[in-house]
Amino acid sequence: MTRMPPRTNVAGGRVAASRGVAFSASPVLQVKMPAWRSRVVLFVLFMAFLTLAGRALWLQGMSTDFLQKQGASRYARNSRLPATRGKITDRNGQVLASSVPVKAIWAIPDDVQEAPRDKLRELAKLLGMSDAELRKKLDSDRNFVYLKRQVEQDIADKIVKLGIAGIETRKEYKRFYPEGEVMAHVVGFTNVEDAGQDGMELGSQKTLAGVTGSRRVIKDRLGRIVEDIEAVREPHDGKDLTLSIDSKIQYIAFTQLKDAVEKNKAKAGGIIVVDARTGEVLALANLPTYNPNDRSVLTGAQLRNRVLTDTFEPGSTLKPFTVALALDTHRVTPSTVFQTSPGKMTIGTATIGDSHAHGPLTVAQIIEKSSNIGTAKIALEMPAQEMWEMFTNVGLGQQPKFGFPGAVAGRVRPYKAWRPIEQATMSYGHGISVSLIQLAHAYTIFARNGDLIPLSFTKVNDSPIGQRVISENTALQMRRMLETVVAPGGTAPQAQVPGYRVGGKTGTAYKIEGGKYVKKYVSSFVGIAPMSDPRLIIAVMLDEPSAGSHFGGTVAGPVFANVTANALRALNVAPDSSVTNIIIPKDALEESM
Repeated sequence: MTRMPPRTNVAGGRVAASRGVAFSASPVLQVKMPAWRSRVVLFVLFMAFLTLAGRALWLQGMSTDFLQKQGASRYARNSRLPATRGKITDRNGQVLASSVPVKAIWAIPDDVQEAPRDKLRELAKLLGMSDAELRKKLDSDRNFVYLKRQVEQDIADKIVKLGIAGIETRKEYKRFYPEGEVMAHVVGFTNVEDAGQDGMELGSQKTLAGVTGSRRVIKDRLGRIVEDIEAVREPHDGKDLTLSIDSKIQYIAFTQLKDAVEKNKAKAGGIIVVDARTGEVLALANLPTYNPNDRSVLTGAQLRNRVLTDTFEPGSTLKPFTVALALDTHRVTPSTVFQTSPGKMTIGTATIGDSHAHGPLTVAQIIEKSSNIGTAKIALEMPAQEMWEMFTNVGLGQQPKFGFPGAVAGRVRPYKAWRPIEQATMSYGHGISVSLIQLAHAYTIFARNGDLIPLSFTKVNDSPIGQRVISENTALQMRRMLETVVAPGGTAPQAQVPGYRVGGKTGTAYKIEGGKYVKKYVSSFVGIAPMSDPRLIIAVMLDEPSAGSHFGGTVAGPVFANVTANALRALNVAPDSSVTNIIIPKDALEESM
């Protein structure tokens, strides 16, 4: 078959030789699109534009506040403005705790890493740490680390002079305690954040702390303040606190207690001095103690405020309450006689006894000689409920409300569970637990003619209202009996005070360890002075005296005498006795266990 040569059309395009049709006219090669597709694309683009426009309108119009807050959170901060903590003073205005300005040293680790090594060594020296300790603190992926808090101002100035990039300071306050260990358990201390942790610093935290302020600032990415915006809230400094404590009496009580603990080789000791007229605590001291200005090494024994937190069996110091109840209910008189021979008494399957066989004793002599048998016989003539009410009415077994943290309630078992032997032993202070402050508080009924007033650790301006527990006549009778205890025939002649009529009661009790009595003792004495017009109630306790004697009269009695003599003179209380020479007989009796 002969092939025909291709032809050229008028326009110069090639024409198919077989059919004579141009390539552009082929339906296969046609580029034409359907009209509906362009409309869909146009509609989609229009909706997308409309959505973006709506979103922009929403963000710029309706969400302005939210976006501004989000933006401000990236650079604006509320900077804390610390309030100055209130001072603590004694009743005469002497400062016991105050705040001094110091500096917190902090760092931006990335900036400090480039500092010269010699400057970093000097920085570590000023901060009181080794080079390794400083490097460890700076080896952090954070942009803010504290190097040391509460740095003294002169040290902080030297650190600033080093000119190390990334080292910054911040103002804060540090608590200073001028009286140191003497006042430690009364005042307490604060932590690095200037918040109370113990003592009155903790008990009056809200009053002392004040209200922290704040200001609005702009910070750069490294946390440095570049501009102040506004003061959001002004700080309000804490209020000053005036305690009931008398610094002079506090020092007297502390030094006498310290001497007694050392002399008697005691494990610990406590003392409290109360103003019988107002209920104010004039002194409170414990040993062991600590220095609140330097708490680098502290133990639990040093921190324990034993006067309030430790309970013990009061022993014979509880006998006056049993006798007072019997007198007040007219079951006995001071001259009523009880036979205490042969010095032992069996109740059920148990036997109790006196340290000496006394024979017949009047009620007054039972207190003077501290007879367990005489007290038990008096107690067994009374209902258990009345004794329980007497103990609870004077605050024993009750949660104290002294406004001081950590005070314990002690323990007085419900009277319905008392057996006769338990009622007998409780009458002379065994099978019951109290704290020293509870014991001192309870004795106010004898010093105040029968009424009980609340104790206070802050200065009292108004006369307190008392709650009557016993009659005035009973209180007077008890004071006469307590005065015989320190006389030559009593159990505590070493508690006599030249020039003053005083009285009180000794206590010696076994300690309980593991639920059993052990041959370790708590020796105590609670006294009142002067007896003609009571002004002071002083309670002393020594834990585990081991230098020979362990009786309250010889261990705690002299502490009472020395503190009372000096405290009454410090208060300008006139002498009420012409006796200036104290006679202590060699055969002075001790109280029964």
